[in-house]
Amino acid sequence: MTFKEFTKELNGKKVEGELIKTFFYSLITSVIIIAIAYFLFLRNNPDFIPKYSFYLFFAVLSYALIIPTFIHVKAYKEFLCMPGMMIGMSIGMVASFLSGFYIASTNGMFIGSIFGMTIGITFGIWNGRCCGIMGILEGIMAGFMGGLMGAMTAFMLLNDHLKASAVIVFLVSSLIIIGLHYMIYKETRENKEEHKKNHFFTILITLILDILTILIMIIGPRSDLFS
Repeated sequence: MTFKEFTKELNGKKVEGELIKTFFYSLITSVIIIAIAYFLFLRNNPDFIPKYSFYLFFAVLSYALIIPTFIHVKAYKEFLCMPGMMIGMSIGMVASFLSGFYIASTNGMFIGSIFGMTIGITFGIWNGRCCGIMGILEGIMAGFMGGLMGAMTAFMLLNDHLKASAVIVFLVSSLIIIGLHYMIYKETRENKEEHKKNHFFTILITLILDILTILIMIIGPRSDLFS
């Protein structure tokens, strides 16, 4: 089973054919939410464009990257132990590291760590449960470590190419998620899908994440260095 065959399925009728659609559903939802927020109150904040817009953009891009994994995992419901552990670990780590990194870039290490751990552990448990307690534990551990490491990395790079690093960590995380989708495809190619595709979930989870991110970045607590 080659990667080329996987890329062909991205235009197919199985759940893999919904992954790119889910990415764009999430991204379009984020664009609408940010546009509404901007015209309601963000345009009156002189710091929004120079301080927050870059990191907010990559935060919502990260959500659009991660959310399709929910659709892919949910379509097959149950996985063997090793693939399920990899799912919990990969999603928990990527979600926590990216969200922690971007929030820490605007609000400081403490709030970035808490936000990253919360998102990563939640996502890790949610997806890792596909193989039972071991996947759940992997999700918790990855979310815990990723949130701290993402926030700490951003904090250490405050005066040393932070924006360039934000791009790099997103690109590396994208490779991890693409590899994860390929693994799921290989593990489930003989399986029948057990869940119908539902883009309402994509829109809802994107809405919640975007609102939380905007509120925390703009009016949330921050360390003294960001006051």
